[in-house]
Amino acid sequence: MLAFIKGILQAKTNDSVIVETGGLGFSIVVPLTAFEKLPETGSEVKIYTYTHIREDGWSLYGFLNDDELKMFEQLIKVSGVGPKAAMSLVSYISPSHFGLAVLTDDVDAFVKVPGIGKKTAQRIILELKDKFKKEQGKEIKSLTFADVSEKPENKIHDAVSALMMLGYSSQQANAAVASVYSAEKDLETIIRDALKSLAG
Repeated sequence: MLAFIKGILQAKTNDSVIVETGGLGFSIVVPLTAFEKLPETGSEVKIYTYTHIREDGWSLYGFLNDDELKMFEQLIKVSGVGPKAAMSLVSYISPSHFGLAVLTDDVDAFVKVPGIGKKTAQRIILELKDKFKKEQGKEIKSLTFADVSEKPENKIHDAVSALMMLGYSSQQANAAVASVYSAEKDLETIIRDALKSLAG
């Protein structure tokens, strides 16, 4: 499948873009957040893609970074959450806040998103937490700091957990959190900065 498409941005519509590459024009559905960051038409863009195939056709969903793509892929694995609902969630919740919301059972964060009801929000949290526990077991490697007494392990643990929930390996998550950790930062900032370091 297509991992990404790099080409010239030809057009922007209400919920999609057209990118031309190799003489072909790809229509790609993108989240609302993408429109704020997309360059002007005629500029070169790189869009990470997910190909959704159904009996009546196939659609391309695109994201400006790998973290949003990972979030989308986790969401569509939840029963009852299709690409449209997943795209709406990506449009209104950042990947760092998403991981945190699942970890902390923050149903309200999900129901604020248009088209997402309380039952769907609860299902997302339940299924992703269960999947995470099955894949990773109950243990997550703790980071080794020289001055660990000054660095609350629960904040580190939660940040690593949130990254792993997005699909990063334990090793990647630990390294990213270690590189950005500061006791002054709140949990979401640590997660967001760790995602930036992974993207870099």
